[in-house]
Amino acid sequence: MTQQGLVFQSATDLVAGVDEVGRGPLAGDVVAAAVILDPKKPIAGLTDSKALTAKRREQLSEEIKARALSWCIARASVAEIDELNILQASLLAMSRAVAGLSVVPEFCQIDGNKLPKGLPCPAEAIVKGDSLIPAIGAASILAKVQRDAEMVELDQRYPEYGFARHKGYPTPVHLAALKAHGVIAAHRRSYAPVRAILTTNRST
Repeated sequence: MTQQGLVFQSATDLVAGVDEVGRGPLAGDVVAAAVILDPKKPIAGLTDSKALTAKRREQLSEEIKARALSWCIARASVAEIDELNILQASLLAMSRAVAGLSVVPEFCQIDGNKLPKGLPCPAEAIVKGDSLIPAIGAASILAKVQRDAEMVELDQRYPEYGFARHKGYPTPVHLAALKAHGVIAAHRRSYAPVRAILTTNRST
């Protein structure tokens, strides 16, 4: 499943920034975004989403969607994470985000040190690119806002796990809830803390 933004005007250099969010959590999809910024409509404050407050991320997310030449949010599912491993699932999500752009980029700048397969153009991997490259920062913001919203929604369905607070990460609160209430469909069974609960339940 992807969410697409509308393309407004073609640019001479269509460079897409690409990032993902959600490698560390024990639950939920890994979410990626790709963004082609419009040089005629600069957006101030684009950086690593983790360096911003939730309110600022949400404000910037709306600006990005309104001003970017093109944007797309994509994902790899919990089942794909468990089948492929989190690295390959993250790369798959990023590849889907690029493929979902409403225009084909001429170049991609990817956060991290690995490149997804099947990109439609040349690309480079940039370690800590989300804090160095505005387009990658924009992608990290879109992905983070989307994934956090999904965790809040999951919290409404399963309030006993505290997803709105920890966003699926293995905090003491989350680990305690796992032990008390067990594993739900949103949990990543390939992750050690979840696998340990399943093993314990099978042996009792």
